[in-house]
Amino acid sequence: MTPADTLVPLFLPCAGGTEDLLAEEVQRILGADAAGEVLRGGVLVEGDALAAMRLNLESRLAQRVLWPLAHGPYQNEHDLYALARTVRWVDWIAPEQTLRIDTTAQRSPLQSLNFATLRVKDAVCDVLRDATGARPSVDTRRPDLPLSLHLSPTHATLYADTSGEALFKRGWRDAQGGTVGVKGEAPLKETLAAAMLAAAGWQGRAEDGALFDPCCGAGTIAIEAAQVACGIAPGLARRFAFERMLPFRRHQNAWSRLKDAARARRHAPAVPIFAGDVSFRMVDFARHNAERAGVAAAIDFKTADALQRLPPAERGVLMLNPPYGERIAPKGSRGEPSGPRPSREGFDGGADPAEFFSRLAAHWKRHYSGWTAWLLSPDMKLPQALRLKESRRVPLWNGPIECRLFRFDLVAGSARAAAPGA
Repeated sequence: MTPADTLVPLFLPCAGGTEDLLAEEVQRILGADAAGEVLRGGVLVEGDALAAMRLNLESRLAQRVLWPLAHGPYQNEHDLYALARTVRWVDWIAPEQTLRIDTTAQRSPLQSLNFATLRVKDAVCDVLRDATGARPSVDTRRPDLPLSLHLSPTHATLYADTSGEALFKRGWRDAQGGTVGVKGEAPLKETLAAAMLAAAGWQGRAEDGALFDPCCGAGTIAIEAAQVACGIAPGLARRFAFERMLPFRRHQNAWSRLKDAARARRHAPAVPIFAGDVSFRMVDFARHNAERAGVAAAIDFKTADALQRLPPAERGVLMLNPPYGERIAPKGSRGEPSGPRPSREGFDGGADPAEFFSRLAAHWKRHYSGWTAWLLSPDMKLPQALRLKESRRVPLWNGPIECRLFRFDLVAGSARAAAPGA
């Protein structure tokens, strides 16, 4: 029996605000009996190697799947060294393999996290050297055993990171993780796009209706929605750290069966998915990303101004992360927005954000009656800018930025005064 054959409390960190959504997803993946404990910043669920592999393959909301190795109180770096030495490292890594340790802390009394990391690395290497006469080396890019050390004010927890690269990296973006050739564009992470869909209750079923992102940018929301609608496992196109970990090697056949079952589950979407952007260049990049993600045939892309495009279906869901700068600016004579390169840092393309949102809401009231709109924004006053009353606001965190996912039920006209010129 290896460590991976036992049941342990797996920890799945996630973006702030998505904990309850992740707990529901864990039950869908592992079954109703897998009652996850919701914690701040993640979910704890009991599982074994098969559960860890399944969660890595299927979770759209988790950032990682962490396997606990050691937990205990500490006061200084020597305590961390002693704690790390309690792990039977020969079960997890061979001397010829590599490791990396990432350390996070919350109000830790230690003055140097780098020194804390070094002491844990020393403990791993000393245990291996005592047992085998050799020690592993450090690889900061693609280690065989990535470890995660978390320090609270009084306790330390050491995990094996079974995911390796963060789970938002689905495997279809370019090597830098951004949008190829688009300087300054900060694409929405796939996990946050999935959280938006989950919060809206959109699962790609016929009763959910069409999905439309009129300001698609790199296409992340539409691509994530298409994979949901087609039953594509989010981790099917990437590799995971557990595939190189010693305790998981005896489970290679089970891992192959999981992937085969995921491939067989793929199907045609039950609802249409539409995406567009005012920039020809952005639509081209979004279409390229969709091809890499295997869902190009499931998304209807079109270059069009969000302020002019008519509904692509009779009813549906508008889902968008409102753009800034160039991508809301008026088109030039050749169909491309004028001004600087795109940026989500602020409105720097010459367009007035207040005017854009006022005109967008007026357009929706004229043409999108019966649709539901979901907008993610850090601006808590977005409803006022749109001159619409939200029916729901869901707190979500985009990294360190606190946002709200606003829901608007669109009807013809509005209880509020229309914007000038509407």
